[in-house]
Amino acid sequence: MFRTFDDEVEAKIFFGSVEETKEEKVERCSPYDGIVVSIFQQCDVQDAKKALSIAKEAAKTAAQTPLSQRILWLEDVAKRVEENKESLALMLTREVAKPIAFSRIEVDRCIETIKLTAMELSNLSGETIPTDIMSSGKKTLAYYRREPVGVVACITPFNFPLNLVAHKIAPALGAGNAVVLKPTPEAPMTAYMLSKLFIISEYAVKDALSVIYGDAEVGSALVQSDIPRVISFTGSVPVGNIITKQAGIKKVSLELGGNAATYIDKSADLELAAKRCAFGAFYNSGQVCISLQRIYVNEEVYGAFAAFMAEETKTLKVGSPYEDDTFMGPLIDKESKERAESWIMSAKNEGAKVIAGGEELDGLFPPTVMADVTDEMKIICEEVFAPIVSLVAVPDYKTAMEKMNDSPYGLQFSIFTNDLKMTQSFIEDAQCGGVVINDIPTLRFDVQPYGGSKLSGVGREGPKWALEEFTEIKSIVIC
Repeated sequence: MFRTFDDEVEAKIFFGSVEETKEEKVERCSPYDGIVVSIFQQCDVQDAKKALSIAKEAAKTAAQTPLSQRILWLEDVAKRVEENKESLALMLTREVAKPIAFSRIEVDRCIETIKLTAMELSNLSGETIPTDIMSSGKKTLAYYRREPVGVVACITPFNFPLNLVAHKIAPALGAGNAVVLKPTPEAPMTAYMLSKLFIISEYAVKDALSVIYGDAEVGSALVQSDIPRVISFTGSVPVGNIITKQAGIKKVSLELGGNAATYIDKSADLELAAKRCAFGAFYNSGQVCISLQRIYVNEEVYGAFAAFMAEETKTLKVGSPYEDDTFMGPLIDKESKERAESWIMSAKNEGAKVIAGGEELDGLFPPTVMADVTDEMKIICEEVFAPIVSLVAVPDYKTAMEKMNDSPYGLQFSIFTNDLKMTQSFIEDAQCGGVVINDIPTLRFDVQPYGGSKLSGVGREGPKWALEEFTEIKSIVIC
């Protein structure tokens, strides 16, 4: 068993397979108690250029590495993550204050993501093409195959700082590329620990993975460079917009914001729907792109559902992220809490009512349910990214669907109903990347394609689809 990271707190730079430190360092403090939990190196534009240069050379070796070795590499990393599960979970909780029970789940998902990628590599193939299918053609041996793009630049967020790193670097490296990773400044040590397990593996491709840290300037240096052929980013719409403008002619995969919604039909199991909606709205303190933000409820059952929702919300334990039974800890920073509080006040001033939460609990922003919300309120129009959910009464499915689609976002929607025809209509009508029937839009399995439409982004994650993002098609004709 590889030794744990329990005594490490400093996230070092990886210039390829070589660890380095810098004089200028940044401390990361816990969002829960303000204690310094990790330290990372403050990188600059020159560091980004150095990492990209190393990746450019390493990409040549990576592309020639046998598929069998790359599969063994991923399998070995998955095993090492399993061996260091508790250390990884604890660091995740320290850096972003995710409740420890959910941190352990994220580590499990990280392991599964890496294993799924290894499995999907065997399906990364092309097919033959009948070039004599039309009279203008002729009989040849024609086919296509997928090849690595070369260098991939990955920029990851704070809300799933382990599994979303795995969703990018495992497929990118598995496909035969070199990677430069810039993880979120909120969880540098979590990303460092996972990256180190890739780099120290006996099957690792030398210098194929580099890790640097820094601000928007460092990110822009990665995005604007001609070296990476793919930019893979998960984060906010404003930053995604900047990346799109800066990237130039290269592939850009963006997983951006959302304003997830569900419809509660009068035929639904209201108690079950409320239980699941409370989970979907407040999981990870609402800091999830597919966090449930809008609940449209048939007016005939609105009162009953609102009561169930308020009751269920009040049962959720808010407190220390280090306790096994805590459901929700703090928001990522003070600014996020202040923004959430201001949105609550704004909605109340416009006529909305707080039926659960709304006021601090021991300094933590609580899970909050807003009733009598209208379409014009900021709290329902924009992405909240906080533990706030809004209830809206609607006369029928058609009205709910119109309101759900009337959003610049289109990540995931769901519906609770026992009406089969309504289910079939919903699948067709929902303008988004994914739909869920009789559960929350927050439901995601790592084996699925994941991504959205409209401002929610372009491209898809999930091992199978990420491998497509990180490869290019080469067409071959032998006459």
